Amino acid sequence: MPVIASTIMRLEDITAEDLVRADVGFMEVALAAACQGASLGEVPIGAVVVRRGEILASAHNAPITLSDPTGHAEVLALREAARQVENYRLPDATLYVTVEPCAMCVGAMVQARVVRVVFGCADPKAGALGSVYDLAAGRPTNHQFQVTSGICAEKARRLLREFFALRRGA
Repeated sequence: MPVIASTIMRLEDITAEDLVRADVGFMEVALAAACQGASLGEVPIGAVVVRRGEILASAHNAPITLSDPTGHAEVLALREAARQVENYRLPDATLYVTVEPCAMCVGAMVQARVVRVVFGCADPKAGALGSVYDLAAGRPTNHQFQVTSGICAEKARRLLREFFALRRGA
């Protein structure tokens, strides 16, 4: 997998400007994965798991293709990343996803112990990091992670709008 920010070892070691630049770069990879999913008829959501500046896994939504209700991009990317490191815990990983995760996916992130979640656009119907629910705030779960939102949000939103417009025949 490509390394976009190979000098990034820990969040504390980089400047805010470098972090935003890395976030945009990794989100672009997630957006490319989302486009792959759209070409298969899946809702265009992509996810990338990054550790120490290296991409461990990327995935797109695939519940239709896999006939699997848990086939969300985030879950698939976390599964592959865990296989790559041979550990179900990913405590030094950041998950990038083009759309705000649902409650199921946030639960998977808690179980994987990711350190940070970065998402593009909000999901006003199912978002669980601030839109419908905020599972990262309030009463603490057994694991907390940092959340950054709005990275490449307009691109992610546009992908969704275009996908659903095509499906409606508009």
